[in-house]
Amino acid sequence: MKAGLATFLIAIHSLALGQSSAPVNSVDSSREPAVKWKLKTQGPVIGAPVIRENTAYVGGLDSTLYAINVNTGTAIWKVKLNGVIRSTPCLGTNQLYVMGGDAILHAFDPTTGKRLWQFRTLGGILGERRYDFADYFHSSPRLHNNTLYVGSGDGRVYALKADTGDLLWSYQTGDIVHTTPAIQNDRLFVGSLDGYLYALNTHTGALIWKFKSVGHRYFPKGEMQGLPVVGNGLVYIGSRDYNLYALDAQAGYGHWTKSFPLGWATTLTVRDSVLYIGTSDDRLLAAVDGRTGRELWRINTQFNIFGGMAFSAATGYFGTLMGKVFSIDLKTGAVRWTFTTDGYRQNRDRYFKPDDTFRADIGSIIRVPEDFLQLYYRMGAIFSAPTLSGKQLFIGSADGTIYCLEEK
Repeated sequence: MKAGLATFLIAIHSLALGQSSAPVNSVDSSREPAVKWKLKTQGPVIGAPVIRENTAYVGGLDSTLYAINVNTGTAIWKVKLNGVIRSTPCLGTNQLYVMGGDAILHAFDPTTGKRLWQFRTLGGILGERRYDFADYFHSSPRLHNNTLYVGSGDGRVYALKADTGDLLWSYQTGDIVHTTPAIQNDRLFVGSLDGYLYALNTHTGALIWKFKSVGHRYFPKGEMQGLPVVGNGLVYIGSRDYNLYALDAQAGYGHWTKSFPLGWATTLTVRDSVLYIGTSDDRLLAAVDGRTGRELWRINTQFNIFGGMAFSAATGYFGTLMGKVFSIDLKTGAVRWTFTTDGYRQNRDRYFKPDDTFRADIGSIIRVPEDFLQLYYRMGAIFSAPTLSGKQLFIGSADGTIYCLEEK
């Protein structure tokens, strides 16, 4: 059974029954913030905005990279690429990098939007391969010691000179690499849809170790779709085999695993010694002791989580594919406030009852995987972590809107 079809069938069954530590900001308001501005794009926004000083950078499925004034919400410049953007941009000192659906890593001047260089992967003239309908993201470039690291639909991991785009090395895995690399010291960790997590030498690309997931009856390859994160001397990654793995960062052996009965551990964020786990069909957020896997608390989010968390001093912020953003107390998981997208407010009744549970006739509304995608786009799904900057929270939404919220 193909993975995408299996995901769809499992989700229908559940309906019938019922990328590393983020920067810490100082705002911890218990009140829902106000919308300062909204910028409407021409397609869903999958990646997260990145902020520098007074500018936010974000790309979308309209194939456009935007530079936005954070005070006014107006576009300073925008650049059209030849393929959709499913990744989060990366900022260097004088360059802005983004991986496009045209299988090209692009570098721009962040002030003007002028193209500085581009590197074409072996993804082919048709652009980035897509594994199935649930392969939502492209790999986002990671900058470390003036070197850019990124995965590709051609199954390779690339290391490039950040200032010129010259190739330093590449490593071939067994399938698409759409996870964003995690880096600790001289080791790069990246997952592949071949079911392996790879530890590579950042200088040479040499394989240090690789770890294979167990696999699942519906997903026998155990595709590594979750983003690896590093903390507590471990590297964590979620697999499509419904397991979360905590592996020794040096040697690659397992310390502990945590299973989820209904779906995937889709997103991981580490702060101090706590690992925050977002899930898909289990529809929950859990906080666990990152050293032992002991669960500290969990909350029911009512819908799938595919983006990580942003942190202020005592509060975490994350979104769901229902088009909701949650603000929670990090110690207890208690919800402080929720924000809903325009898509949620306009389209909730198409799919959900007033209590946000699915309508009784949902099986006649969602028949094929593409119907799930339409649900996400209409509801304004939040696929990536919100971005905090000072008193402002920036959100990219699948309703095609970039939201700026500000503390009241």
